[in-house]
Amino acid sequence: MLKVQSSQFILSKEKDTSGDDACDFAILDNSVLVAVLCDGVGSARKGGAAARQSVKFFIDHFKTRPKNWDITQSLTLFTQHINRLLFKESMTQYEQIELLTTLCVAVIEGDTLYTMNLGDSRIYLLDKEQNLKQLSEDHIMDEDNLSHVLTQACGLTDHVEPVITSSSIEKGDTLVLCSDGLTALMNDEEIKESLIKGFGSKLIIQSAAKGHKDNERDDISMQIFRLEELDERHAIKNLDLLIPLTLKEGDVFDGYELKSSMMEHGRIWKVEKEGKTYVMKFPLATAVDDPIALEEFVKEAWYAKQVSHKAFGDAWVPHDRSARYYLMELVEGINLAEYVKNRPLTIDSAIALAKFLHKAEAHLLHLGLVHGDIKPENIIVYNKEDEVGVDFKMVDFGSVVEVFEVNSRAGTPSYLAPERFAGGAINETTEIFSIGVTLYWALTGKFPYGEIEPFQTPSFKQAKSALTFNKNIPEWLNSIIMRSIAVDAHDRYSHYSEFFYELKAPDKVKPYYPKDLTFIEREPLLFYKIGFFILLVTNVITFVYYN
Repeated sequence: MLKVQSSQFILSKEKDTSGDDACDFAILDNSVLVAVLCDGVGSARKGGAAARQSVKFFIDHFKTRPKNWDITQSLTLFTQHINRLLFKESMTQYEQIELLTTLCVAVIEGDTLYTMNLGDSRIYLLDKEQNLKQLSEDHIMDEDNLSHVLTQACGLTDHVEPVITSSSIEKGDTLVLCSDGLTALMNDEEIKESLIKGFGSKLIIQSAAKGHKDNERDDISMQIFRLEELDERHAIKNLDLLIPLTLKEGDVFDGYELKSSMMEHGRIWKVEKEGKTYVMKFPLATAVDDPIALEEFVKEAWYAKQVSHKAFGDAWVPHDRSARYYLMELVEGINLAEYVKNRPLTIDSAIALAKFLHKAEAHLLHLGLVHGDIKPENIIVYNKEDEVGVDFKMVDFGSVVEVFEVNSRAGTPSYLAPERFAGGAINETTEIFSIGVTLYWALTGKFPYGEIEPFQTPSFKQAKSALTFNKNIPEWLNSIIMRSIAVDAHDRYSHYSEFFYELKAPDKVKPYYPKDLTFIEREPLLFYKIGFFILLVTNVITFVYYN
């Protein structure tokens, strides 16, 4: 996971104005950093507008770029696009160049830094050995008296061929983007010394501007990114590893012999090595030509080896693999869906299951993750060693995603919260909904909102109480389940901790009633008691009146 310590600051040359500089950055999927800095050309009337438009354009387009586009392709196409837009807008509105800006963009993916610049804004890299290197080229006239004239800029011509450079980076390096407003006041050695001292963008800019009147200097902008962690998944993805197109019993990979396929698609196998049995998972064969499928598998393997809780089976990725796969411990048992076919789930087991699911999800949340596909088929039931009763394990790392992911396809329709069908983020309360549906189904054999097919747009009407189908469910447990599966997210538990607290304290659980439930449905006993009292009073009054 990519982690950076960042700072950015813009100081306009005139107070109470936005100036002509613009900058912004985004970290996408916790793995890609996109930083953009633009200095609107002062001689152009709309230089500031061009700078702000360019920054927004790059950030927005990187957020939505096709996943099969590499960084070089994306930088090239996006640069050409915004350049053409600015040029055409200038010609259409002003019949001359007025939307003109410098442009420098830096993108970090894995252990590689990609850079591109047009104009004289600069990109520097201070490595962990404290060597400062300028990675950009100043596109200015050679003559001293024309050094302020740009030979390249964004919006200057109809077409541009940007030069994309790439370089290796390491944890501890520092990336810097700045406008010429800073380099006009500080030389490289002064910038280096400020970075080594750990100064942020605002302090460096204010120090540089000190002693210079506002109207006698240019706008100054600066971005600093100190790299605390790099995303290792990208390096893993680029390993030259075999993805076997076909697999059959008896094939051997690094000493692991394939014994029997565990899934219809034939990519998960029981394997044996030195008398021990494991589970080996390969990517789908389509990953050979599909970078998105490969990326998804790499992410799955990465998440699997991060998980260390006993609620999950152990998973690991051998260092010296000859093929693309990862290994998991073999958990002997049957999934919950098969288990309840042969025997009902006892109330004690249901409570244990609820607590187990909380612990599993709480561990994932500690890692910034959610399971994404909680359902009986992904829960293994097995007998406790030397104990009475059953225990559980979660399986299927293929659905695990970062919490608050909005584009996730993870999940099985019948277990998804209503907001997931509308593109809502996956979070604690949507996972609690899936836990609630799983408990409801395991105890009643029914889905609270009916079985939902893929691509169906369901209508969530009020679910019947789980007690309707299983009278053995305690009132307090029924309230927890029904609150967990509330259609309105505001009526659900917001956090796993709230859900777990009530599981541990049944006497603290308040009865749950849907909003549209009538009084007689909410409190039938109280309703009839009041009715009886009213009837009694009426009869007494009638008796007294007529006697």
